[in-house]
Amino acid sequence: MTSTPTSRIHYSPPWGDASIIGVAGSSGSGKTSLALAMVARLNLPWVVILSMDSFYKPLTPEQSKAAFRNEYDFDSPEAIDFDVLVEKLRDIKNGKVAEIPVYSFEKHARLPQTTTIYSPHVLIVEGIFALHDQRVLDMLDLRIFAEADADLCLSRRLTRDVKERGRDIDGCIKQWFGFVKPNFYKYVQPQRDIADIIIPRGIENKVAISMVSQQIQSTLAHKSSQHQLELIRLGKIAEDSPLSPNALVLKQTNQVKGIHTLLMDPKTDREDYIFYFDRIVSLLIETAVDFLPFDPVQVQTPKGHLYMGLHKSKEVSAMIVLRGGSAFETGLRRTIPDCRTGRILIQTNYRTGEPELHYRALPPNISEHGLVLVLDPQMSSGGAALMAVKVLVDHGVSENRIVFVTYMAGRIGVNRVLRVFPEVRCVVARMGDEREERWVETKYLGC
Repeated sequence: MTSTPTSRIHYSPPWGDASIIGVAGSSGSGKTSLALAMVARLNLPWVVILSMDSFYKPLTPEQSKAAFRNEYDFDSPEAIDFDVLVEKLRDIKNGKVAEIPVYSFEKHARLPQTTTIYSPHVLIVEGIFALHDQRVLDMLDLRIFAEADADLCLSRRLTRDVKERGRDIDGCIKQWFGFVKPNFYKYVQPQRDIADIIIPRGIENKVAISMVSQQIQSTLAHKSSQHQLELIRLGKIAEDSPLSPNALVLKQTNQVKGIHTLLMDPKTDREDYIFYFDRIVSLLIETAVDFLPFDPVQVQTPKGHLYMGLHKSKEVSAMIVLRGGSAFETGLRRTIPDCRTGRILIQTNYRTGEPELHYRALPPNISEHGLVLVLDPQMSSGGAALMAVKVLVDHGVSENRIVFVTYMAGRIGVNRVLRVFPEVRCVVARMGDEREERWVETKYLGC
């Protein structure tokens, strides 16, 4: 069935179906070191570790007292909040933002702050019960069991708990023989039987680490290939569609055409280029801000007359797509001096041409803002723009509150974004050729 120009087209980013690897094993078996070795070997920002230590249940006052006496069993499945763990894993699996609890072993309590996990392509879940709960097992793509000698595990546990968790040796030994050792045979060792891979000797086992790393690289390559096919599919749909009505091109007045002429002329010196680029950015921002919600308000003029006007009802913020988007900041500040800004870095892989999300820092409570501007001087294929808007939507920003602001854009790139997010608006100074070079960073930023 042929889609209408205003229908929504599905798009799934590389993190939309995250692969999850579970690493289980005895306390002190080297699970964390093993996971860290895999991540270090890959050296990629989208392979992330999630420790099950974050999911210990909050203790009652009586349980807390027992914990400080080393008489509370932290090595039983009952101590883990599997419901919260499963909820967060499902969020990550589906490409959503997951707020991970923070647990303090010194205070034996869950802290009020959280850490955020978003957009991993591969997640490594490590913990003594990583292969225990069936709901978790159903989400795992690979099951690993780390195996180590019991004496080595005890020595590692003693060293860790004394140095990192403020415990005393007597208390550690009391816990080991009272809880850790019996629970290993009861709960931990049975996970060995359902593991896909058993890795003895931890980080010393270079062959096993290399094998698992190659498996992860294969998974990442498959995700990259699928994402490229997804972008090609969207490009074909965009090419066959007329320009979306939500693409708003500045009225090409004599002033605007004159500015275009100066900006496109390589003979224009840098000082004049910056001045006129800031001028047209101000025009773009002024156009975009018209979509900010306003409430009617009545004020009294200096002469005592009443004037019925408007007052913005919600905050406006901007997300700058690094690093070309930095060229928009002067024009943004001239138009909205108090605008809060965030940063996002999306780079194109020179081997595949695929956009890759490397960094994000969004303003606090961005989902509550009345208008969010996305600033990037040029939109060619629309791949990076598509990913930037997806990040905002995943963080709770409504589509109809997002305005993509760009100096020059190609029709296919604009349509690619607006077919996936039909309620987003795009404000453009000039529609151009998708093959145009990205020159703004060089001319404006002086690089």
